[in-house]
Amino acid sequence: MDASKISDIPVAELIRSAMEARKKAYAPYSGYMVGAAVLTNELRIYTGCNIENAAYTPTVCAERTAIFKAVSEGWRRFKAIAVVGSPKGDVTQYAFPCGVCRQVMREFADADNFVVIVAKSEQDYQAFTLSELLPEGFGPENLNL
Repeated sequence: MDASKISDIPVAELIRSAMEARKKAYAPYSGYMVGAAVLTNELRIYTGCNIENAAYTPTVCAERTAIFKAVSEGWRRFKAIAVVGSPKGDVTQYAFPCGVCRQVMREFADADNFVVIVAKSEQDYQAFTLSELLPEGFGPENLNL
């Protein structure tokens, strides 16, 4: 990823926010706790955590929770997201967004410029553009409206 895409993003603050959100995860079945923090184009941060359900299908990922919270408040364009996830306890691995979350991101972001940060800590992270993680993604422009 081109380093200039991340230069104006408060990476440490996003990662910290995602780590705090992770503490609120409801993951009694998998034990896999995830927090996410999405940054709007207006530099507002919205957080979310994964919320599991015994029926599994109604489970929602942290990334979608954060994005849907922002959308429900009127924000529709996003600049970046930080994702922190690992089994209960310390964060020991990078947690990449699932395919459904990547598709939701694609709905509200420019895939070539939206930055996805996966982190173990504020210092240990990787950054990608959404188009790197979702090549040839399907978006609103693909529909005949």
